[in-house]
Amino acid sequence: METKPLAGKTALVTGAARNIGRAIALSLADAGANIIVNTLQDRSAADAVAKEVTEYGAESLVCVADVTDRKAVLAMAEAGRDKFGAVDILISNASARGQVDFLDMTYEDWRRVIDISLDGAFHCAQATLPMMVERGWGRIVTLGGIAWHVGFSRRANNLTGKAGLTGFTRALAAEFGDRGITANVVSPGAVDTVRPASAGAAPPRETPPPVPRKAKVEEIAAAARFLCLPEQAYVTGQIIHVNGGAYMGS
Repeated sequence: METKPLAGKTALVTGAARNIGRAIALSLADAGANIIVNTLQDRSAADAVAKEVTEYGAESLVCVADVTDRKAVLAMAEAGRDKFGAVDILISNASARGQVDFLDMTYEDWRRVIDISLDGAFHCAQATLPMMVERGWGRIVTLGGIAWHVGFSRRANNLTGKAGLTGFTRALAAEFGDRGITANVVSPGAVDTVRPASAGAAPPRETPPPVPRKAKVEEIAAAARFLCLPEQAYVTGQIIHVNGGAYMGS
């Protein structure tokens, strides 16, 4: 009989309607976890992901909520508690990108990205961590990126937000490690996804990475799933780079 290592667990995946978020939601569902499918506005796409989740034998809940809205995030976490009993896993995937010359970047450009990437992760963690502490078990996985490790122009807001997420994640790892809760970052390189027009073009690369292609979303999801497994209780505060060797630092 096939084992389901995350059976009985519930994962909240932000930005789960498409691309990496969708792939992570389905991978965790395949491992047995119930999934709270979060989206900002694309309800139809989120409903489609929720349907796919049930095809893996897991339960699903769609929550349309802006992760920058603290009240909406708290309500989403409470809806998860009402339906599933608790939220055991948090995947902070929601983010915003764009390309703006720094001297042309408005404060609104800056705050929009920081609010979603960094403040959104803060709100989601504060909403779900009490349930993890209560159960003495939890997994937090935050989606980072290669950009802040190597530096790209015209993305000061995005790189700053992602860098902040690493510090934030390591702070959670240090504070909650003795309570059965781990916190890690999955840092993708170039990924074969559908980019919204607002994200701008992908940063150019002079040479391909040692693995000369873009990642599949399923490869990023596999790293996130690995970190959520019960047997990975001793992996915390880490950055897991999934970039084909494009960046080999720590």
